[in-house]
Amino acid sequence: MAMDSVAPNGLLLIDKPAGITSFDIIRILRRNTGVRKIGHAGTLDPAATGLMLMLFGTATKQASRFSGLDKTYVAEMTLGATSTTGDREGEITKVSTRQLSQTRVQAALQHFVGEITQTPSQYSAIKVGGVRAYKLARAGKDVAMPSRQVTVHEIKLLGYDYPRVRFEVKVSSGTYIRTLAEDIGQQLKTGAYLSALQRTQIGQYNLDYASSLDAVDVANFASKLAPIQD
Repeated sequence: MAMDSVAPNGLLLIDKPAGITSFDIIRILRRNTGVRKIGHAGTLDPAATGLMLMLFGTATKQASRFSGLDKTYVAEMTLGATSTTGDREGEITKVSTRQLSQTRVQAALQHFVGEITQTPSQYSAIKVGGVRAYKLARAGKDVAMPSRQVTVHEIKLLGYDYPRVRFEVKVSSGTYIRTLAEDIGQQLKTGAYLSALQRTQIGQYNLDYASSLDAVDVANFASKLAPIQD
């Protein structure tokens, strides 16, 4: 039974699992809570995991307020190969067997701290001529992607075990981490693609306080909502 007429409005932190789309999160929450008016403040690719901000009721009108916040990710990239999509979902091509030192990898990461120019993958969800770029790319069309200025506030190397590099990165809204991984691979002259991604923070909202989808139901979801002023 739909509960929109009585459901409170607010923000719900969800820990997205791998293998489902951002719209799947909405569909599951509608089923679990009985609320129809649900949106989100920023997508994650199906293979990615981590924090999503889900908006209930009138809070859906404020999606842009939250989607513009800085974001923090824990990422893994794989050196020595490239991907047609920039991540593990694409066709992987080996391009190098060079095993670089940790010092060299660390230096490449720091090269990208600050304001940088990115050209997102044609397999991204950016709209080109009103159509999602990935839809055009999958239809075999050549997509001219616009470049954008983004800011990488901080990168920390968390681990390096060739060919995998784990790092934490805090970025401005609109930054594509798989594009960042590809660009780091070019800087290293080894190639690289994004092999894992977890979003851990959006603005002041942290993954530590997020609920799993299985833990949200019609009986408890209202108590998990953070109120938002219109």
